[in-house]
Amino acid sequence: MYGLLAALINISASVFSYHDRQFVFSLISVSAVLFTSSLISSVLLLKTIAGYFSSYQTAGFSFSAMFNSLFQYTSKNNTIMETFDQQQQPQFQTQPQLYVDSQSQSNKLFIKGIITGVLILLMLIPTIFINSIITEREQRQKEVVKEVSSKWATAQTVSGPYLVVPYNDTSVTGDGKTIIVKKQLILLANELDVNGKIFPEERPRSIYKVLLYKSYIKISGIFRPKWPVDINAGNIDLSNAKLCFGISDFKGIEEEISVNFNNQPFTFAPGLPINDLDEIGLSVAVSVTPEILAAGVPFDLQVKLKGSEQLHFMPLAANSKFNLTSTWPNPSFDGNSLPNERQVTEKGFTAKWNFNQANLPFGTVIRQGVVKTGNLPFGVSMVQPADQYNKTTRSVKYAILFIGLTFALFFIIEIMQRKPFHPVQYVLVGLALVIFYTLLLAMSEYLVFDHAYLIAATATVILISLYAKSHFSSWKTAAVFFSTLGLLYGFIFILIRLEDTALLVGSIGLFMVLALVMYASRKINWYGEKAQVNE
Repeated sequence: MYGLLAALINISASVFSYHDRQFVFSLISVSAVLFTSSLISSVLLLKTIAGYFSSYQTAGFSFSAMFNSLFQYTSKNNTIMETFDQQQQPQFQTQPQLYVDSQSQSNKLFIKGIITGVLILLMLIPTIFINSIITEREQRQKEVVKEVSSKWATAQTVSGPYLVVPYNDTSVTGDGKTIIVKKQLILLANELDVNGKIFPEERPRSIYKVLLYKSYIKISGIFRPKWPVDINAGNIDLSNAKLCFGISDFKGIEEEISVNFNNQPFTFAPGLPINDLDEIGLSVAVSVTPEILAAGVPFDLQVKLKGSEQLHFMPLAANSKFNLTSTWPNPSFDGNSLPNERQVTEKGFTAKWNFNQANLPFGTVIRQGVVKTGNLPFGVSMVQPADQYNKTTRSVKYAILFIGLTFALFFIIEIMQRKPFHPVQYVLVGLALVIFYTLLLAMSEYLVFDHAYLIAATATVILISLYAKSHFSSWKTAAVFFSTLGLLYGFIFILIRLEDTALLVGSIGLFMVLALVMYASRKINWYGEKAQVNE
């Protein structure tokens, strides 16, 4: 059954494409270990059960003879363990009878099951504190990232270039007086072509790694505005026009930015004449005539820009094209628009966006004070998918599965071997399972998460297996615990790595565990009636 589970998980994972070679190697390795462990676990467990059933059939014991001691409830001794009454021995049976000798013993079994369930719930309380520790460490990481980014450069948003042109807005009052107000017009490019290359860098800081990047952006286009009919071309002052370019964090500018505008070189300087499109940016004074502008003014510039985590753009043109490439294999495309074309491989990604006039909430000629660009930015975020804190948090969510199945295994083994497990011993085992998460969290900050998980899981499995050996005095029983718990930890590891398909594989795994429990307990008469159960 467990071998079928491991094989099914391996097949399910192979159906879904993953570009991470390390993940594929880990998945194959873990699957092989799971399959081997499942064979050992199945053979040992079935051999143990067959041995017990055979001894009971030969010696003439009923199922109740398998209980050596359980809880006792005498107030005199103030203890919860007692020895079963073995004065009456049942007659030899030709078939094993799986029932509880008396209603009293059935009730005691039920009560112990309830107490074990309560202990499982109580052991979930420490996981709340572990989650708070994970949150605290994650917040510390964010503070380190913020500190380094503030000194390098924060997430960048690039917009433009665009022209800002003064004009005289005239109006006539009721008494015939003409009022002239000086305002600004924003002229967007008719064509805009942006090509960018992003080069990610991981900088160590303390025990953390901060994801930064350098980028090389080439921008070209042409201005050929169409004036609105309600604006008199004679009121437009093109001699005092300014070419503007928006950059959200000046610390990321590696070199002085120059632009060829109408085949003439210009150098940008900090500052914007208006802040309608950008809060901060660069600008340079350019002078054109209406005739030159009507014929079309080309421009091109190159930008070397640093930043961290995100690079966004604003499509400020009648028709614009954006092409981004990078060696980072884990991009997250976000913002107002997703790429029209994208390709993501283990060597990096390529993404293309196309926009036209219909995609803009305004035209190419904009009056001052009437434009809003809050929902325009788009681009890419370079993130670490499921970092160590996210993975540890996900593993903590499976705590009830860890604790519940481990306690269930102890419960079954203690019944089969007639060596009752004290509630304090259940608590000690539960604490070992909980401390696994603190080990995982601490070591994952220094090691690769996969290695940290392997070390923490191995230490926990060995500890519990040796503890089981000391109580049950059987290396065979210890081997059953070792292989079963190893299978459980391996299964959870695969769920953590699968991410998108974790729900599917996890549901299949839980269904198969439930089927195994139902199959193993099908002959037990839980009501305590001495009625033979046919095989």
